[in-house]
Amino acid sequence: MKFSSKPSSETAALIPAYNEEKNIEEVIKKTKQYIENIIVIDDGSTDKTNELAKNLGVLVLTHEKNKGKGEAMKTGINHILSNIPEIKNLVIIDADMQYEPSESTKVLQPLLNNEADFVMGCRNWKQVPFRHKLGNFVWKVFFNILFGTKLKDVSCGIIALTRKSLEEIKNISGGYIIESSILAQCITNRLRISQAPVNVTYKQKSGIVRGIRMVLGIMLFITTKGIKYRLDNKRAINEGD
Repeated sequence: MKFSSKPSSETAALIPAYNEEKNIEEVIKKTKQYIENIIVIDDGSTDKTNELAKNLGVLVLTHEKNKGKGEAMKTGINHILSNIPEIKNLVIIDADMQYEPSESTKVLQPLLNNEADFVMGCRNWKQVPFRHKLGNFVWKVFFNILFGTKLKDVSCGIIALTRKSLEEIKNISGGYIIESSILAQCITNRLRISQAPVNVTYKQKSGIVRGIRMVLGIMLFITTKGIKYRLDNKRAINEGD
């Protein structure tokens, strides 16, 4: 199954946005070329993000105060599970245009082909600044060792999930570990995981201090969850014996 010129009514795009008036119109208009149902989560924006999104005729869910991307994603996912039963597949796209909306077709395709329950983009590392590339390499190595996987990217910001996956995800962490936390839960729940190559554009590099904080924070998360995963697996094997 491949994408046709007519977007599917069973697929939705979730776009968390905070003060993105410079990008929100572009990301919505481009996403509409591929996906019919678009949900924007205005995470307490103080600019014209909310107004501009509503003017383009998409569903806008609004937080009165900024709560962070993780909470914005929860709001969107809970709305879909509670109110839109026809949605079978969901792609999550950042509003800052780091990923072109056309890349969404790449992560959605394995779901439409019934080859996966969860798909994470795999960035073209030639397009990633060195300090970001280094941090991601460290996370990837530790994640694969602890979870027994062979993934090429464990924290890409563009992902796609089936409704089954949405129902299995019980907790979405905040901060820098959002994508890794969802990935870890999908592995724990033994969902089918796939990756798709995507292009990425970095408009700004993280500062050294912020970069170090990100690396250490995600490393702590991966280590903690990875050790728990291994211990739970070992316990399950022993109980099976």
